[in-house]
Amino acid sequence: MTHKLYLSLGSNLGDREANIRQALALIDERVGSVYRVSSYIETAPVGFSSPNKFINVVCLVHTMMSPMACLRETQKIETELGRTQKSINPDGSLTYKDRLIDIDLLTYDQLVLNTPELTLPHPRMHERDFVLIPLKEIME
Repeated sequence: MTHKLYLSLGSNLGDREANIRQALALIDERVGSVYRVSSYIETAPVGFSSPNKFINVVCLVHTMMSPMACLRETQKIETELGRTQKSINPDGSLTYKDRLIDIDLLTYDQLVLNTPELTLPHPRMHERDFVLIPLKEIME
């Protein structure tokens, strides 16, 4: 069975557009068919200060993989493209910082999931215009 997976991608270091293109190619190769890709938008960092603006994009992927398999594979892609570990504070919150690539799972079909590793839909996507604007552009 094919599932609809929406992903958000962002980059604010190096050749940002090339980082996104490379991540999309690897997603298409390893996670599922990248069916739609939004326009690229440039945004200021959210949750931290940096002079480096982000390029953000949302894509729709048709996948046969489970949500957890998609998470593991997108994390591998982040690491391969130079992403260092996400910093988790003692209270469980994340410390945001500049990054070559960030890939977040937004939705997976209509699934509602809340585990220590993955929450779907993404719990903060409704607060982020850099997710909502491109998502609205390509949403089916």
